[in-house]
Amino acid sequence: MSHFEVIKKELTKTSYTWLVTGVAGFIGSHLLEFLLAHNQKVIGIDNFATGNQANIQPFLGSPLFKFYESDIRDAHACAEVMPGVDFVLHQAALGSVPRSIKDPMATHDVNVTGFLNMLIAAKDAGVKRFVYASSSSVYGDSPILPKVEIHQGNPLSPYAVSKMTNELYAKAFSNCYDIETIGLRYFNVFGARQDPNGQYAAVIPLWVKALLQKEPVYINGDGETSRDFCYVKNVVQANILAATTQNKEAVNTAYNVAVGDQTSLNQLYLALTERLKIKGAGPIYRDFRAGDVRHSLASIEKAQNLLGYKPTHKIDAGLDEAIKWYQNHVV
Repeated sequence: MSHFEVIKKELTKTSYTWLVTGVAGFIGSHLLEFLLAHNQKVIGIDNFATGNQANIQPFLGSPLFKFYESDIRDAHACAEVMPGVDFVLHQAALGSVPRSIKDPMATHDVNVTGFLNMLIAAKDAGVKRFVYASSSSVYGDSPILPKVEIHQGNPLSPYAVSKMTNELYAKAFSNCYDIETIGLRYFNVFGARQDPNGQYAAVIPLWVKALLQKEPVYINGDGETSRDFCYVKNVVQANILAATTQNKEAVNTAYNVAVGDQTSLNQLYLALTERLKIKGAGPIYRDFRAGDVRHSLASIEKAQNLLGYKPTHKIDAGLDEAIKWYQNHVV
């Protein structure tokens, strides 16, 4: 039995109170679903800037779930929801490298000021542990592969700077205020409920939607850019393990959350068209995008050793599950 299976059994016997920020978002709603299924009390906040109310609609009737339509940029709102919380799972953020390049102030306001508001509120309320979403973007221009937590490069976008700043604030708070923090550096998360719409949509939902609707698929660059695609159930596992670990050597640090596999955009395109049984003219190649990292591949050894993390879904299994959802929800 994996360590995560042990933790899941323990959770059904002990009820904690969890705060999930960005609860109506893609990852936040999956965390909510998992926690409610394991008899946990959840306080969720979201301002619906990027989250979708449909993602939490099935759970609003649960007596274990209390939702606040709040903005993490409002320090008072952050403090209001914090009393009695055992664990914070902080997912709220403005994602997307291109968005941050277009509007760095908005990225800073949400990802840095909002993060600090939540961290202060958690510290003041005596929260046991603050687990937060960091990003593989913190590796910047480092050429080292696979990415190992101790080797970071220069940030390539305001988004990367915001996530690096989160990690610095978390480390400072753990040193100054004795609050336990754990950062999770997500690598290209995908899965059901990931929004395929808008100019900042992630590559997998964007391409699946285009293929289903017989629209062109665009690849930035030559298609040999590679990513370590991580299915959302792996991310849920990492969050729960980080929040509940009893290993004191595992706290006040950051971890890669990925599967340790490398997939090029060309390979991804083929994988999607094969699953959707679509034959066409192929993708349209265009210029590389500013701020993008050329290759991304994670070492997950640290999370395996200290948290007991063991991803259950590699990209093929994740795509099989995700595409079923998109086929039922993309019009």
